[in-house]
Amino acid sequence: MTDAESVPARGAVGHLRGIVLMLVAVMLFVAMDTTIKHLGARYPVTEVVWARYVFHLLVLVVLLGRRFGRALRTRRPGLQLVRSALLVGATLLFTKGVTLIPLADASAVFFMAPIAVTAFSMPLLGERVGFDRWVGVAAGFAGALVIIRPGTGMMQVGALFPLAAALCYGLYMIATRALSRSDDAVTTIVITAFIGSLVMTVLVPFSWTPPTAFDWGLMVGLGVVGALSHYLLILAFEAAPAAVVSPFDYTRLLWATAAGYFFFGDLPDGWTVLGAAIIAASGLYILRREYRGGTKQT
Repeated sequence: MTDAESVPARGAVGHLRGIVLMLVAVMLFVAMDTTIKHLGARYPVTEVVWARYVFHLLVLVVLLGRRFGRALRTRRPGLQLVRSALLVGATLLFTKGVTLIPLADASAVFFMAPIAVTAFSMPLLGERVGFDRWVGVAAGFAGALVIIRPGTGMMQVGALFPLAAALCYGLYMIATRALSRSDDAVTTIVITAFIGSLVMTVLVPFSWTPPTAFDWGLMVGLGVVGALSHYLLILAFEAAPAAVVSPFDYTRLLWATAAGYFFFGDLPDGWTVLGAAIIAASGLYILRREYRGGTKQT
């Protein structure tokens, strides 16, 4: 094999590695959401989110060791604070949502997040958003409305929580994109976990319910799985382009449906399936347009 032939081969291997890493990360995300739904039925939302952040932070402390202190140094403390607050808000809202509606429904609505990034990127980052991308945004919003069904007797009020979480998460991703110009990924991850732990430690005493020994184990697992899933996600995007690995994030709907049925006896209705399909299609359409735009500029 010549050097010219080995370059595409290495690229294919990298793409496959990125896809596998993304699939594993997505499965871990669903495992974390399933655990959150289970704990959310037994403990206050603030307590579940507290465990999610504190044990995630402890994992980072162990992994980074002496480097942990250096990782807290940032060039943009204000934006780091805003980004962390947005993620705390998104986590609280999504956790509340999965306690009210099936896991698959909440996951489907939460897929509005990448669509929200497209909508927010023009006013907040000054990026150009063409007419075709706005069509994708509008279609995604229509998909969310199909799931929520406002104005009908079947309206899922609980779906408003993951929708609000998706909007917060979209703003969080915008802040992440802005911070990538000044701080490295490790700094951003550590500061987010640190601020989230600090905020939730202040809030949790007002609604503390003593966990059982088994549930303590689940809470520790939340932090470990959360840290591992985000680490694998970073590795996936390092191994392959976003346009290659991002579509596999939508396998979360399949895993969420399976987990919801197996653990909670929930299955999404036809309207939820239709809305999820619309949201997924619009997200993939926007991703494809952005990828094509990026390749034209290179």
